[in-house]
Amino acid sequence: MRHERILTKHDSLLLVIDYQEKLLKPFQQPHVFLDTCVKMIKFASIFEIPVLWTEQYPRGLGPTVERVRRELHELSPVEKVSFSCFSEPSFIGGLSKTNRKQLIICGIETHICVEQTVLDALKIGYLPHVVTDACASRRERDHETGLRKME
Repeated sequence: MRHERILTKHDSLLLVIDYQEKLLKPFQQPHVFLDTCVKMIKFASIFEIPVLWTEQYPRGLGPTVERVRRELHELSPVEKVSFSCFSEPSFIGGLSKTNRKQLIICGIETHICVEQTVLDALKIGYLPHVVTDACASRRERDHETGLRKME
């Protein structure tokens, strides 16, 4: 029997959190983490791993950036107004339909929406795996602090 933290294609889901235009504007080099996010979406497609993606208050923060949205063209985002994805009933509903317990997570900002989602996931029995180079915060210190708290 393998360790439960080892990812398997049959129990994994890719979660893409809040790569929105207005949230990305302050970043110096967003292409760095966007490249990895796009690679993860392509990886999920190749291995037939389901994907869920979110947008934080899209009426105020705008849509997901075109580069990411283009890769997710067949899917619709889950709109949320709370930081944790688990505070949104439609997210929980979509996630439960997949019957997956391992979450591969990409998103911004690391120390807010990603962190709160990871902590809630752990509390209710999910096994999150954060793709650190596909996550970011406006300030590197916030990114590093968020990663440490999630460890």
